[in-house]
Amino acid sequence: MYERVLLASDGTQEGLTALREGALLARDWRARVFLLVVTLNTPGARLADSVHPIPRGEEERALLTRGLARLGEMGVQATGAVASGEPAMEIGAHARSFKADLVVVGHRRQGLMERWWSGASGAYLVDHVPCSVLIARRIVSDQEFERRLKLPADA
Repeated sequence: MYERVLLASDGTQEGLTALREGALLARDWRARVFLLVVTLNTPGARLADSVHPIPRGEEERALLTRGLARLGEMGVQATGAVASGEPAMEIGAHARSFKADLVVVGHRRQGLMERWWSGASGAYLVDHVPCSVLIARRIVSDQEFERRLKLPADA
C-alpha cells in the first residue's frame, strides 16, 4: 500500500510506540523507511542540556543507530538522520525530501496550558506534510513485537 514511510521519534515512549507500529507496517508492506530522530531545539531545551550529563545529540545518534540496525534485522530497507529544531517542521521537511507517502508519529496527550505554550505542532504537521499521517497510539509489547517478527511479512 505505502512504498516510502517516514518514521519519526524523539526517543520518548510515545515516539518508540510510533517506531514499533510503523516498523511492523513497513515490513508488512515491504516499504522503504526513513527513520528521523528529532530533538527539540529551543532555549529551554538548551538550558536542560546544560545540566544533562550526556552531550547533546549522542542519545539521538544512538537511537538512530539502534533503530536502523533493528530495521535491517527485520529486512526493511532503511536510511535515516538526526534533526534538531521544531519537530513538526523537521518532519515535514524530511517527508518532502524523502518523498514519503506515509509519516508515522507518536502522540503525547497535553493539557490546555502545555498545548497553548507548545503551539499547534499537530495542525502544522497535517497541513504541511504532503502525504498520509498515522498517529501511532497502540502500544506493541516486547512479546507481541517479537511474535509479529516471526510471522511472514504479509501475515
